[in-house]
Amino acid sequence: MRLSRKIFLLSAVTCGVALAQMPAFARHAHDGGGDPADSRARQLLATMSLEDKMSLLFSVDGGGFNGSVAPPGGLGSAAYLRAPKGSGLPDLQISDAGLGVRNPAHIRKNGAAVSLPSGQSTASTWDMDMARQAGVMIGREAWQSGFNVLLGGGADLTRDPRGGRNFEYAGEDPLQTGRMVGSTIAGVQSQHVISTLKHYAMNDLETSRMTMSADIDPAAMRESDLLGFEIALETGHPGAVMCSYNRVNDLYACENPYLLTSTLKQDWHYPGFVMSDWGGTHSSARAALAGLDQESAGDHTDARPYFRALLAADVKAGRVPEARINDMAQRIVRSLFAVGLVDQPPQQKPLDVVTDTLVAQKDEEEGAVLLRNQGNILPLSPTARIAVIGGHADAGVISGGGSSQVEPIGGEAVKGPGKKEWPGDPVYFPSSPLRAMKAEAPNARITYDSGTNIASAVRAARAADVVVVYATQFTFEGMDAPSMHLDDNADALITAVAAANPRTVVVMETGDPVLMPWNNSVAGVLEAWFPGSGGGPAIARLLFGKVAPSGHLTMTFPQAESQLAHPDIAGVTADNVFEMQFHTDQELVYDEGSDVGYRWFDRNHLKPLYPFGYGLTYTTFSTDGLKVAERHGQVTATFNVHNTGTRPGVDVPQVYVGLPDGGARRLAGWQRISLAPGESREVSVQLDPRLLAHFDGKHDRWSVPSGTFRVWLASCATDDSQQATMHLHGRTMAP
Repeated sequence: MRLSRKIFLLSAVTCGVALAQMPAFARHAHDGGGDPADSRARQLLATMSLEDKMSLLFSVDGGGFNGSVAPPGGLGSAAYLRAPKGSGLPDLQISDAGLGVRNPAHIRKNGAAVSLPSGQSTASTWDMDMARQAGVMIGREAWQSGFNVLLGGGADLTRDPRGGRNFEYAGEDPLQTGRMVGSTIAGVQSQHVISTLKHYAMNDLETSRMTMSADIDPAAMRESDLLGFEIALETGHPGAVMCSYNRVNDLYACENPYLLTSTLKQDWHYPGFVMSDWGGTHSSARAALAGLDQESAGDHTDARPYFRALLAADVKAGRVPEARINDMAQRIVRSLFAVGLVDQPPQQKPLDVVTDTLVAQKDEEEGAVLLRNQGNILPLSPTARIAVIGGHADAGVISGGGSSQVEPIGGEAVKGPGKKEWPGDPVYFPSSPLRAMKAEAPNARITYDSGTNIASAVRAARAADVVVVYATQFTFEGMDAPSMHLDDNADALITAVAAANPRTVVVMETGDPVLMPWNNSVAGVLEAWFPGSGGGPAIARLLFGKVAPSGHLTMTFPQAESQLAHPDIAGVTADNVFEMQFHTDQELVYDEGSDVGYRWFDRNHLKPLYPFGYGLTYTTFSTDGLKVAERHGQVTATFNVHNTGTRPGVDVPQVYVGLPDGGARRLAGWQRISLAPGESREVSVQLDPRLLAHFDGKHDRWSVPSGTFRVWLASCATDDSQQATMHLHGRTMAP
């Protein structure tokens, strides 16, 4: 590992030297063969001065930090960039984030917006069309709020289920992450709003995120985290990529030529621009030559405003070629034209709150995952005596904290004790599951107990036919979870309630997988994630069967933290919430390589509590007839799916592959299919060829080995019930 890392660093430094002499900046190799957006950008930039071009490379704080004010012309947001006078370009109004339009520090008087459920919920739908609809909704709200850049598109893999920002991302698999996140990005940009793809790369933990070095073999990174970003780029075509805070193999991500130039711009032919994360720029010439194109809010969050006077001095001194400045500006302006924000600028108008909330509700209905349903306790009877306990279910649903936090329409449902440090108290959207349950089942006798007194909750449970316990786990940007347990006394509460009434259903509102010591004592478990603005009605409709659960996990739920590739996160305690992101002595070696999540469990023959891809519904399915064929390098799996139950439902059959030289199985494709009772259908799934290959770092290419491959048709990552084999001849593919 250490030797390969040194080789990587050497190649990165060599690349950085070459960039300074490279004439490719002037060749515009990213043109895409006459792309109209590129052509329009070149024509416009030909009329602009060097000073005007450089003004595009630096945005200022948009007034989103406590104590700051919006700059002249800015709406009040994460950042603002005033376009050069007379250029015809719009100012860039840059807003957080990936779950909805943020109103930081409540700077805008009417800044409330609709929030999607967490990224895991959208990803757990395994429905690319739903992900695109979600992106359309938040993109439209951004456009109607006056914004033309939305800082969403989180594609970092879940390497650790305690990650503080896992709720913003999609899960642990690169194919699933890339397709789902890319679909959301495509939806955002259909509304003439640039979406970012972030945080590039290896920002898989919040601990020491400003300085930590994520050390990993480059080939393993290409087969895991970077593959997720690559597929998201292909699917969504984001106008911008945001580089991350952390170091990757000792080099800061925002001045890492292997990431920004060799991989992103050369291997993947990315035509857009790279913006820094807020506080992620550390140099001028070094960052520009490595591939950073725009410094974000550098007047407020960076040590110095690097891409202003310092970069201008570097150009004047010849340390940065003027051709590089032209390339930086070209990439930025090209993205503005590509999504249509120059021709169709935002028009501020009231949001369609009802319609948009229904989109968020549908996303949650599709993404919630039914983990346990003993004795078919769900759906609930509409005439039962139901005790609802805990989780502030009388008031609303919890959301994740940090820069993705959306200001709730209607105000916060729960007022906290007034914490001042980042990110503040948990925010609950005023979408009460209790009220929604009562509306869904008016003939049921539904009572509520806060759960703060276990004895009181036990009494309520004993008096009911069935119990629904709501349990939360607040996770947020800036800190990883100190443990995998639910918040407060939830484990003890659930254990006591289930002992009093085993007909207990647990609804979990969490940002991560959690440990469930009470799992075998309860009858039902519904993972609702962070449910978003439409969460209350969505959960009620799922519980009473108005819609059937169709979500499938995108993250492995372990039985214990000892099963993880990294059982401990160095330095994290419950008392150092804010400080841990700034520690300078952290170095994390990802010696598991590309075997992330379920691949790690498969490689080490570990049995999880709930595996990746798992999810129940209110009907039953079977599959048969698996056949695998290869034609002209494309491998296709064909099989039959049958709804063998009495209700309509959605199945998500998944196809995994095992390479001839061994190693963990990999998800290579899936299909989401809706069937009526008794209906059958033949399904074909094309397998992504990169999942049949290893990345050859020495020759910078993908290599499919010769030999016999195993193929599993499965309901989840641990399902071995249906297998086939195929023989492939070795071949190589471009990187």
